[in-house]
Amino acid sequence: MYDAIIIGARCAGSPTAMLLARKGYRVLLVDRATFPSDTISTQIIWPMGVAQLQTWGLLDRLVASNCPKVTKFTMDLGDFPLSGWGPPVQGIADSYGPRRFALDKILVDAAVDAGAEFREGFTVDEILVADGRVTGVRGRDQGGSPVTEDAKIVIGADGKHSLLARAVQAPEYNAVPSLSCFYYTYWSGVPVDGYEDYWPGRKFIMTIPTNDDITLIVMAWPCDQFHTIRANIEKNYMDTIDLVPGLAERVREGHREEPFYGTADLPNFFRKPYGQGWSLVGDAGYNKDPITAFGISDAFRDAQLLSEAIDDGMSGRAGLEEALGEYERRRNESAMPLYETTLRAAEYDQHHPSSMELRAALQGNQPDTDLFMGVLTGSVPKEEFFNSQNIRRILSQAKDGGSAV
Repeated sequence: MYDAIIIGARCAGSPTAMLLARKGYRVLLVDRATFPSDTISTQIIWPMGVAQLQTWGLLDRLVASNCPKVTKFTMDLGDFPLSGWGPPVQGIADSYGPRRFALDKILVDAAVDAGAEFREGFTVDEILVADGRVTGVRGRDQGGSPVTEDAKIVIGADGKHSLLARAVQAPEYNAVPSLSCFYYTYWSGVPVDGYEDYWPGRKFIMTIPTNDDITLIVMAWPCDQFHTIRANIEKNYMDTIDLVPGLAERVREGHREEPFYGTADLPNFFRKPYGQGWSLVGDAGYNKDPITAFGISDAFRDAQLLSEAIDDGMSGRAGLEEALGEYERRRNESAMPLYETTLRAAEYDQHHPSSMELRAALQGNQPDTDLFMGVLTGSVPKEEFFNSQNIRRILSQAKDGGSAV
């Protein structure tokens, strides 16, 4: 019997497997994909996630993948570009936007290096339950042969449509239907200055430098436009690019390297992430619109939290159910403010008068601009910046022509 079987080997599953294996647990990690391979993603790892990679000893592997670091965020609502970068997190200021075939292979290899058993091309067909408790999985290996494996706990890191979550009927809460639709592709010969964030009306564009001098350009629209956008993806994508002339000029001098990828299947929810013999991590337990691009960084955080909880429970330092309940509490405490921010961003109302007034007040005020960018990049708590006293201070300084303090 395994201590843990983990379904899904990407940015939540592999770190969880690695961390448990490093603690001496017998771990089986399975995924229907083979690696290296790609998956739909906005790719960004914010400094909080990069700090986690450094703690795990994996940052050097990411740097070696020829993915450029980013330390500049520019937000342009059509009035003027506002640029800055938040303060470091655990001494880390850098961000990266690696291709998932590079990042996920690094994470899988780290899990294997730690002692986890990994089976790729493995399809889980059934979650095994006995007396109301999850006891293992039944599936097929890469050659199609039937396999049954048992474990003390089965962990679903298998995404928003998690087989495990469906099997145990994990309760959802704070759920909101899809708000956005996304399409993106990759370009060569398109230089960008870090993350460039554009909001031409009720549309969203973001540039992400990635491996091998390629630029990922992500585009999003309100979900009710999905069928219109999908009817002619290339035209609608390029028409949206043309709303930002400076970016359009660079794009039209570059070359599109891959097809368009996209989806409108972007539900927002929390799930209860544990029960008798099971737990959920990553998008399986908490999913949100990708407009703030925190999926990977949050998955790293939750992998750390879950592995600590399982170790507390299995070592006897706490009851397992008690420890997993603490995992849910800590996850939600950290995730809920960003979840609310993400839902507001996905309303595509960035041009609200109060937002425009704040932007105007920040122009020329670099210290406060950097703190504002720190909220967007996860290094500054939202309530630390967006409280009435701080906003009044910024607006008053701008009105008086004073400098930031």
